[in-house]
Amino acid sequence: MPQTPKKAFPLRLDPALYETIERLAASEFRSVNAELEVLLREALGRRGIKVPAAERPRRGRPPKQEAE
Repeated sequence: MPQTPKKAFPLRLDPALYETIERLAASEFRSVNAELEVLLREALGRRGIKVPAAERPRRGRPPKQEAE
């Protein structure tokens, strides 16, 4: 199943909020983008909205395909 690309969009945040998220992300060994995704999923979950997790890309070398 091909992975759909993530949606990119500009986001304006208060600098203090961004710095707080940046520190939190660093403490959890995540990027700011990944931390924002986690925070948004948690907030939606508290409101009873379940968002399915995206399929993670396969890691490693792709399987060999037989020559035709």
